[in-house]
Amino acid sequence: MADPASLYLGLDGGGTSCRVRLVDAGGRVLGTGLGGGANIRLGLAAAWREILGATDQALAEAELDRSSLSRIRAGFGLAGIARPNDIDDLRAADPGFAGLAVDSDAHAACLGAFGGGDGAILIIGTGSRGYARLGGACHSVGGWGFELSDQGSGADIGRAAIRAALLAFDGLGEATEFTASVLARLGGDPPGALAWADGARPRDYAELAPETLRAAVQGDPVATAIAEQAAADAGTLIRRLHALGARSICLLGGLAPALEAWLPPAARARLAAPQGDAVDGAILLARQAEAPR
Repeated sequence: MADPASLYLGLDGGGTSCRVRLVDAGGRVLGTGLGGGANIRLGLAAAWREILGATDQALAEAELDRSSLSRIRAGFGLAGIARPNDIDDLRAADPGFAGLAVDSDAHAACLGAFGGGDGAILIIGTGSRGYARLGGACHSVGGWGFELSDQGSGADIGRAAIRAALLAFDGLGEATEFTASVLARLGGDPPGALAWADGARPRDYAELAPETLRAAVQGDPVATAIAEQAAADAGTLIRRLHALGARSICLLGGLAPALEAWLPPAARARLAAPQGDAVDGAILLARQAEAPR
């Protein structure tokens, strides 16, 4: 059994999934866990359910259980944190960690990508967000949620695909095999798409993004236009991060590999490989947590 005297738990919580890693003081991985979406916009109860489910997996792998939480310092990087009280609300439901440091998923990802040093990232997953740490100051660009922002994201690509499919159905846009496939997934007609949308969340829209980008690679003109627009939007975010002073920008997130090829050359030239991931950054947060309560 692992000695739980000096353990650290890092969590990266996005809109589609959350990942947990438990390490000892030397950084040796003791356990990992995977859960569903932990974006706090989905509700604190739902987020904590997924966080604790993934945490239980990591604890079990380390031959521990929740009785060890009081001796584990945790760092959470979570999507959806935007309002001043978001962190306080989350910490109020702390199940008993020795220390709990919470920040946005972008902050944790930037810490991990640059080992705690200066730099900038652009996350392209279910949502999107640019973030930079420069000279002790933090700058956020975009990422205000699916309803208001998240340009270039998986959810945004999915929404564009659905709009294109409906335009094609109405004779207002080009009809292709891709648009027919999208509409078929949603019930085959606009009423079916409306019924689907009534219960859809951002991650449901984002499930259409891989299909859209595959169709774009295969030359479908409608999918290509969507991919080009998403890449242009991502390029705009990269330009803004560069204008803020970021010399190195890491492109992160589940859609990053597929979308990178579509980026404008100037945007691609500003990209750098990350040193670590968002869970590494969350563990850095955990190591900076206050002394055990």
